[in-house]
Parts: sequence; structure tokens; C-alpha cells
Amino acid sequence: MFYRASLQAAAALASLSLLAGCGLLSDSGSEENQKITVGTTSSPSTLDPAAAWDGSWELMRNIYQTLMSFPTGSTSPEPDAADTCTFTDATSMAYRCTLKKNLKFSNGEKLDAQAVKYSIDRVVDIHFKGGPAGLLGSLDRIETKGDDTVIFHLNKSDATFPFILATPAMSLVAPGDYPKDKIRDDGKVTGSGPYLLNSYETGVSAELTKNPDYKGFANRKNNAVTIKYFEKSAQMVAALKDKEIDATYRGLTAEEVVGLEDKKEGNDGLQIVETTGADIRFLVFNPKDPAASKPAVRKAIAHVVDRDALVAKVYRGTAEPLYSMIPKGISGHTTSFFDTFGDPNVKKAKELLTEAGITEPVKMTFWYTTDRYGSSTQPEFEELERQLEDSGLFDITLESAPWKTFQEGFTQGQYPVFGRGWFPDFPDPDNFIAPFVGEESVTGTPYRNKEITQKLIPATRQESDRGAVSRQFERAQQILVEDVRLLPLWQGKLYVASAEDVGGGERALDPQTVMQMWELYRKASW
Repeated sequence: MFYRASLQAAAALASLSLLAGCGLLSDSGSEENQKITVGTTSSPSTLDPAAAWDGSWELMRNIYQTLMSFPTGSTSPEPDAADTCTFTDATSMAYRCTLKKNLKFSNGEKLDAQAVKYSIDRVVDIHFKGGPAGLLGSLDRIETKGDDTVIFHLNKSDATFPFILATPAMSLVAPGDYPKDKIRDDGKVTGSGPYLLNSYETGVSAELTKNPDYKGFANRKNNAVTIKYFEKSAQMVAALKDKEIDATYRGLTAEEVVGLEDKKEGNDGLQIVETTGADIRFLVFNPKDPAASKPAVRKAIAHVVDRDALVAKVYRGTAEPLYSMIPKGISGHTTSFFDTFGDPNVKKAKELLTEAGITEPVKMTFWYTTDRYGSSTQPEFEELERQLEDSGLFDITLESAPWKTFQEGFTQGQYPVFGRGWFPDFPDPDNFIAPFVGEESVTGTPYRNKEITQKLIPATRQESDRGAVSRQFERAQQILVEDVRLLPLWQGKLYVASAEDVGGGERALDPQTVMQMWELYRKASW
């Protein structure tokens, strides 16, 4: 997955939170020698940054380095592999970075200006379908000066470019180990991040150890992390209770959150923390599908879907209805879908279909992924099916697939209607509009709208004061409502469960809702 996190909203955006841990001191009793084990239901789809615009970033943030990043507590990008970065002109069309000295990759190669250029160029050159190349639409060319200076020349003003460089998609890779024209797929990593990837088994685990050559902002409070990947959240919760993992990251269901909050038997020594989320869920309509291509069908669905019932029945208050692609807490948020469609109204939906000459129940297939957004996804789609079929206006068939297969399917335009989640790439309203429109939509289905792509987005990217772009984004959201190519459903609250003796959870999430594993440590027991 996926971008896919303005600035004033980062607190709300750093929405996830994590807690960590299970119990005892490490053998040495030293924080620096501790190992932490984290569980998640979101396993990477790739280890190569050039193909990653999804939850793979969770691992990449910890094993690769970027020029810019989000240090703990920051609300805007700050240098990481770079020593300094700045726009060189008032039009935000040239961005210069000077690297820290004596950087190197884990294979011994120099991390210099040429390696930076190679890393970013290959994202564009490979142009992986559904990958992050779309983030670099404003990049014209990269110039290097000596070993330590990189200048990004843009083809248009883009005040969000520093945020883009801070995404794990722009991770720096060793040219000797990463082909220029294809994705690396040997299951290995050569980076310069806080940790080394010692071993990796797809869908099972990742073993990280402290990188002795790392030079960056991360203050590592442990020296090793094991990430365990679970297919089902119930398995993850059981592992937490059995002290096989120290903390959970993504994937808890509403029932599990409520159960852990109850402090009933079996929850001794555990804690759970809630934070406001900037992650969103929405439906995508494929314009090539005979039914989904009809505006009347899409608008009828928008009239029928009951977000309050969905949140209450499936998420039990652990999410809230969303009526805009830009969530609460981000500047530019509106309630445009509610303003247009109001409360669920089957009568209006039927009138729209009748006016379009549709008198029989509309047969449609809805797709969802089984292993990306948690175990509540299936009951969510079953509730959507129930709502639509109870209206008498639709005949819904549900289909599902694991994320890798699901991603291949929607990027090839195979699904009529499908569910997507979005965790922010960076804390700006741009990131909740721009990735979904244009030829390179992260949904895999091109969404052509010249007003958004040629007028509104370019205008906002000329404005360095990100709090001053609300008017343009409000208009963009109104266009999305008129088209109903995307239908926002809900905005998440984020929960992390852990043992009570692990600290750092309150600092572990950056504004991209990516976990900084280095913040976790086991508290001393007295």
C-alpha cells in the first residue's frame, strides 16, 4: 500500500499509537541491549521502495534512510541523510540537499549524491504499476554537484516536495544491489537506516538488529526488533496474552479493542492506547464496469450506505463516519458527501435509478482484501452488502483476495467496485486528493478531472503556507461528490495493545502513521 500524512494537523495525524511490550528486563538489564517483538496483521508486499506505496512502509522506515524524515515530535520534514535541505527559489521549483558526511550503505558502498540520484531516478524509471512514481509527478530532473550536493529541479511549483522526500518510498538504496530497470526480488535489503534486516520470511517475520554505521536522527532505545506477521488478529492477540510478542501494531478488531479495554481475566499486565486516526476507508468505482460506470448507480449507492450503522455494528465506536476524502484533523476537511446526500434515503436512490431507466436490482461485485486492513474488513463488507440488498435496489456479490493478489487485480482494472484504505503519506490535504486523481491514480483506475489536476492542485502547491489552501481543497472535494468515483466510508481511531512494562509507545508513531521501532524499550522492573 497505496499514500498514500497540515502541519497543524500532525498531532491528529500521528494518529496511530503504539504501546509496547511484555515484561522483563533483557539479560543485561541494559536498555541498549534489549529486544522488542511487535506483531501486526499488515505484512509488506515488497522490500523494494520503488514498488512500495502501501503498508510496506512500516518496515522500510526502520531499515532504509531518506533525505528528509519526521523525527519524533516534528510536524514537518527535517533532514535525515541530508545535513540541510531548502528551496533555492521563491517559486518552489528547485530543492537543494547537502548530505551528511561519510554515509555508507550496509554493503560498504558510499551513500553519496550519485547514490541519491540513482535511488530516486529508478522510482521514476521503473514506474511500477500501483507504485510510488506518482508521488514524483513534479520532478523534472536531478542534478548532482560533487559527492554531497543534490538539486531536484521541478517542472512546476510544489511546496509539498520536502514531504514527498520524507516518505519511505524515497528510501535510499545501494546502486550496486538494486537494478536500475527492475524491482529487486531476492528477499534482501541494502540500506543505511537505523536497523539492518538480518532475515525475512514473507508473511512470517522480519528480524532487525541495530545498524552500527547508521548516521541519522533516530535515537535507538533497543538494539533489535522482531516483527511477526499474523494472518488473523485473533492469533496476534493470543500471542500478546501468551507473551510471545510485546506489542501489537495494526489489525485489532473492534471486539478485540473492547475486550482488551475491559481488563477481564487474561488481560492482566496488558494496556491499550487510543489515538485519533487519519487513516480512511472508501469504495472505488471502476468506470470500465457496465454498472459502476453509471453515475446514477454510484449516486444511488451513496444515498443508501448508512455509515452510522456500519460504524456502530462493525466497529463499535472504534471508528467514525467520514463524509469527505480529507479526514477530520486535516485542514480542508468538509462534510461534502453528507451535505449533498444527507442521511440514508432509499426513496431518493430509487428515484435516481428509475430516472436512468434502471428498474431491476443492479447486480454488482464488491471486492475487499483479506489481510491488509484487519479482520473487521469482512464483516464491514457483509454489512455493506446487507444495507444495499435490503434496499431492494441492488444484488451484491462479495469477493476477496490476499493483498498481493488484490493489488494486482485492482491495478489491472479487474474489479467493478472495491474497498481501499489510505494511511497518509504526509500530513497535508494534498495527500488525500492528489493520489486518487489523474492518470496515475493509486487506485489503479485513472480519474481524469482537469480542474483538479491542472488548476486546483497546482495552485495549492505554489503556497508554502499549507494552512492557506483550504478553499481549493474544498472545491476539489465538491468535485469528488459530483462524480462519486470514490465514496468515503469511515475514519479510524487507532489502537495499540501491549504489555504494561514497555515504554516509548507514545513517541513511536510519526505523522505518516508509520512506527518508529527505535522508540520502544522495556522498562526496568524494580
